[in-house]
Amino acid sequence: MALTFALGLHWVILQSVAWATMVASYAQTAPLKTALVKTFNGEHPCSLCKFVATGKNSEKKQETHKLLTKLDFFLTPTRVAIYPPSPVPPQSEPVSRIDSPGEAPPTPPPRLA
Repeated sequence: MALTFALGLHWVILQSVAWATMVASYAQTAPLKTALVKTFNGEHPCSLCKFVATGKNSEKKQETHKLLTKLDFFLTPTRVAIYPPSPVPPQSEPVSRIDSPGEAPPTPPPRLA
């Protein structure tokens, strides 16, 4: 039910009821084609149609005001400063030598027979 009101579907439902009532009312005194034309031409709105139009307009004004307030909040100018990373001088680490080319590899321990 809350989703219906949040999406504005209540106005669609009310307008549909108004149109159905108008068609039924006009069809009692005129052919169906004439009743449909009188219903949807906009020249003969019923009290429910006027109520729906007033309600939709008041909601649009409120939504416009809310939207402008939200846009003002997001469009406020802000300063963003981006600095490049500071250069770090390369540090050379001493290279450790495990084996030098003139030394013989270590011998394995003797095996017991």
